[in-house]
Amino acid sequence: MTSSTALLHGPLLEQTGVFRGNALLLTGPARVGKRDVALAVAAQHNCSGTRGMYGEACGACPSCRAFAAGAHPDLLLVEPRATTSTGKAARRKLIPIGAILSARDKGREYETHVFEFLEVRPTFRRRVVIVDGAEHLGPEAANALLKLVEEPPHGALFVFLAEDLRSVMPTIVSRSARLSVTPAPDRALERTLALSGEAPDAELVAFAAGRAGVLKDREAVRAALTDAVEFTGALETGLLPALEAAERLEKRWDAAWHPEALRFTWRTQPPHARARADAAVEALQAALEAYASPSLSFQVFALNLREALGEG
Repeated sequence: MTSSTALLHGPLLEQTGVFRGNALLLTGPARVGKRDVALAVAAQHNCSGTRGMYGEACGACPSCRAFAAGAHPDLLLVEPRATTSTGKAARRKLIPIGAILSARDKGREYETHVFEFLEVRPTFRRRVVIVDGAEHLGPEAANALLKLVEEPPHGALFVFLAEDLRSVMPTIVSRSARLSVTPAPDRALERTLALSGEAPDAELVAFAAGRAGVLKDREAVRAALTDAVEFTGALETGLLPALEAAERLEKRWDAAWHPEALRFTWRTQPPHARARADAAVEALQAALEAYASPSLSFQVFALNLREALGEG
């Protein structure tokens, strides 16, 4: 059976399956499926079975079974640190030099470091390092990677992921083959839902706008869309219902999905109203990132939105 990643990005996997270079740079919008493609590439380059129609990994050989179990010995995923040394969410995404060199990881933020990972020969065919967020590589980290990318030990493969090519250090860009991960057609998303046994969901597909990654978190997305509709309805009802709805929204707030769900709900509003509503969302996010009082921030948010949407 064709995998969902092959269904959504088959032509791209045809290219990556025959790639024999040292580094790939996959660019595309947030949640478009770059990480899934990168994992599929890692599986391709370690697969010993018969490839699928798009050159995707067989899914049945020992290497593929290790990928399916989420414990492949030849895969290392490097991401920006998510928290500060005090345990709070990091305001600025950064992949520090400590992710590359264990001696520079004073806080032991990374369990496995790139240099040490690549010193070991592959268990299967090829060690693969996926750097998810190449635009967040600090200068020291990027420079430390250059020698490895140019002459990777044991023929390792680097797969860099980025939303904006212009934000990636030129030294990384120049040493990588660049491929774009583009939004998938709505029909492909619908088929992906069908493969997982789900009923058609036109609203979810419209919200996804071709971004396959949205489907992986679809229950959270559906909850955020429901909250957005309820909150917007309360804004239109009156001031007290709006403030009560803001309190409920605060308790359910998911920074990954609620801002976008609100904007999706307001997509039919006049442009000037949407612009003011967007500004209100940005002000709320800035307040929460600055650790302002959440309760007060959401009350101000509700008031600002009532004015923005003409309900004040």
